[in-house]
Amino acid sequence: MFFLASKVFWLLAQPLSVVFLLMLIAIATLFWGRRRLAAAALVLGLLIHGIVSFSNLGYLIMQPLEDRFAVPAPPPENVDAIIMLGGATLERPSSARQITELNDAGDRLTTTLWLAKKYPAAKIFISGGSGALTDEGEAEATTAERFFLAFGISRDRLVLEGASRNTDENVANTKALLGANADGTILLVTSAFHMPRSVGIFEKTGLSVIPWPTDYRTPGQQSFGFDIANPVQNVNVTTAGIKEWVGLLIYNWTGKTSDLFPGP
Repeated sequence: MFFLASKVFWLLAQPLSVVFLLMLIAIATLFWGRRRLAAAALVLGLLIHGIVSFSNLGYLIMQPLEDRFAVPAPPPENVDAIIMLGGATLERPSSARQITELNDAGDRLTTTLWLAKKYPAAKIFISGGSGALTDEGEAEATTAERFFLAFGISRDRLVLEGASRNTDENVANTKALLGANADGTILLVTSAFHMPRSVGIFEKTGLSVIPWPTDYRTPGQQSFGFDIANPVQNVNVTTAGIKEWVGLLIYNWTGKTSDLFPGP
């Protein structure tokens, strides 16, 4: 129920959906003769679209998330397990073509591969099922397995968890598979903006992990301003940033994390 509710909520609450709904309201109220209400909905929709698409608002929203944790320096000498959270591949083309097609978060895979080679004795736990409302193909863990095998990582080092559909299930299902590795040194690999919520859930379950953030989207400290170079990317970053802050709020409200903004 939590998974379904979160998907439906975000389908309606993301910026592009809000703009679309406001346009529908504008059209409907115009036909009903409510011109002022139609004009207000139209102006608000255009304002939201303009700010999200043609400013750096998304980067300002995401920056505190990405700055919360840093790559450990110095890195640990020995690592028993590496956990990679899913969300790095495109499900439909990967399943249909039996390849590993990466999305914007593909650094999760490449960083985990680098760590796997740096720590050759570590087990690699790949957590990721399907985050879609309908079954569109194979579990992401299976897709990621092809990637690691293609780059020479031994199959016996890989532990696949392909049932989880969200971060909460990532943590619960992976913890159940860790076994004796749960008492060792564990690296957690996920996108930098996703790390606070992920660490918070692991801490709530009593499992200690060392964050290894990757997939950075923001360039660093900046002030609000116009950004017309790549409107599509601006929309994507804003959407991801808002979704993550909402996720932090809901996970804390429902008791899945102890802190609203988990940190070091």
